[in-house]
Amino acid sequence: MIKLNNEALADLATRDDVDIPAYPRDQASCGVVHFGVGGFHRAHQAMYLDTLMAQSSDAYSWGICGVGLMEGDKRMRDVLHAQDGLYTLVLKYPDGVHRARIIGSIIDYLYAPDDPQAVIDKMADDSVKIVSLTVTEGGYNFDASTGEFDFEDPGVINDLSDSAPRTIFGLICAALEIRRLAGKKPFTLVSCDNIQSNGAMARKSFLAFAQRKSPELAAWMAQEVRFPNSMVDRITPSTTDEDRQLVRERFSIEDGWPVVCEPFTQWVLEDSFSLGHPDYEAVGVQLVKDVEPYERMKLRLLNASHQSLCYLGYLCGYRYAHEVCQDSLFVRFLMRYMVEEGTPTLGPVPGVDLEAYRNELIERFANPEVRDTLIRLATDGADRISKWVIPVIRDRLVQNESITLLATVVAAWARFMEASDEQGNPIPLIDRLKERLVPMAAHNREDPLALIRIRSLFGSLAEEPRFTEPYLWALDSLHRQGARATLEAVMKEKEGITKASDIAK
Repeated sequence: MIKLNNEALADLATRDDVDIPAYPRDQASCGVVHFGVGGFHRAHQAMYLDTLMAQSSDAYSWGICGVGLMEGDKRMRDVLHAQDGLYTLVLKYPDGVHRARIIGSIIDYLYAPDDPQAVIDKMADDSVKIVSLTVTEGGYNFDASTGEFDFEDPGVINDLSDSAPRTIFGLICAALEIRRLAGKKPFTLVSCDNIQSNGAMARKSFLAFAQRKSPELAAWMAQEVRFPNSMVDRITPSTTDEDRQLVRERFSIEDGWPVVCEPFTQWVLEDSFSLGHPDYEAVGVQLVKDVEPYERMKLRLLNASHQSLCYLGYLCGYRYAHEVCQDSLFVRFLMRYMVEEGTPTLGPVPGVDLEAYRNELIERFANPEVRDTLIRLATDGADRISKWVIPVIRDRLVQNESITLLATVVAAWARFMEASDEQGNPIPLIDRLKERLVPMAAHNREDPLALIRIRSLFGSLAEEPRFTEPYLWALDSLHRQGARATLEAVMKEKEGITKASDIAK
């Protein structure tokens, strides 16, 4: 058994079943600081830079310094420090082939609560040209109902005082202030989260914080800092003990936190940087003028489809995405959603065959090796529903078109938030809002619109009969008949049916 660290690379170099960094890691320096070093970042952005460093010594200056903020990031700190920043990335192909690769592009890791100033100084250094983020949908600190920055957040209140910064806003703005006062150009701030117009959202949140902290800094940031939009895509399940065991048994590597993912990967990035960028195009990144068509396609077809399958699938007794997508009823449901409700809200997507893209999504979801859990897809479902599903519903309402399928998805989420399945077993909810939502969902039968009245999530949808009619029917059906019977009723092919109330007849 080989314990993963720099010394292990010499032994691994003799193996033909494991790829190692094809460059001298001791010559790499930090050009990127990344907040939120989870599985996705390590399967995606860090992988691209590792690939680029292997191709050209010109990329050695683009090494990554990871930054953790949350209590759970302590373990990532400890693992990466013990492994010299190395980790195993395992690509899982549908035919059962697994390919292991050691990624070496993370050359440093800082846990911000240990020393906030060290994080600030790192970003203020001239060598850092990009600061990137994967901090989840909720990490941008916006109230979904008002669209305004939440200044009541305890971390934000702390960071607006003279205390040591605790949030991404306080830390990043402190580093930018150092650069501003020194007359230096700012780094580019790149959001890699699954949010439509993620760069624009990052810009809005950071400028809101900066305006309250220092109007002079805010004015400079508005003029000088670039916030490119991006679209990122690679299905990356949470690492399990089984994954660690696979790496030990199949590759004889002791890795405290490997990453597993599907073979597919995509990154579309707006070409807007203040201090340049790595030669991303050399490793397959699409640099474009306008990311919006690509991100809308991904959010409304892939991400909304994940929401469409996870709640209904879990209630039907499934636990993994591939199980759901090997069920013909669900495949028909997902394809019908994508064709009839999702795709009509998209504009042209340059260079993309949408029919082929939809078919490829089903194939990716059905990959049995990835074993993506429905609980992971349902994590923070309130945020995900509000950002990935509700925008499609609103567009369909404007188009005066049917939303039966998505109303059923929202009803399934509401039923899921009751925290017990159809056999009465507890559902292991992972949702930052569950303490508020679960007690409300407990009254779904007597007050079925209770959750929909939460304006921060759903706006005025509770007052829209074209939504509430199919939603109420679906929620009632889920309670009376269960998820599968509800899905079968929705999928009945009756000529002229446009309303859920008609389906039930």
